[in-house]
Amino acid sequence: QHIEGVETVYRILKNGSGVAVSKGKTVTVHAKGSVLQTGVQFWSTHDAGVGPYTYKAGVGLVIKGWDRGCLGMKLGETRLLRIPAQEAYGAAGFPAWGIPANSGLHFEIELITIK
Repeated sequence: QHIEGVETVYRILKNGSGVAVSKGKTVTVHAKGSVLQTGVQFWSTHDAGVGPYTYKAGVGLVIKGWDRGCLGMKLGETRLLRIPAQEAYGAAGFPAWGIPANSGLHFEIELITIK
């Protein structure tokens, strides 16, 4: 599905229910990220010692594609985001995580809590 104002798209893998994520809400998610072009996973909250990730939604604290792609999610929902390079780490990439320059990303995100 398309998201107004961005090129990131998403597909719902598991429906959620209840209140939806809106700008400024504090959310906790499980997430798994991989490089779109290679399929190589670079991060997962399920990895040993990592755990769920908490952030404030819609205010620019995470990459643009993730930030906009999670708005509207409902509790328990899992989405697959397809984020183009310009809404991820762009020309710089993120070498520390093995993300090459100009790489698109896939993120599978499961919404755990909304506050």
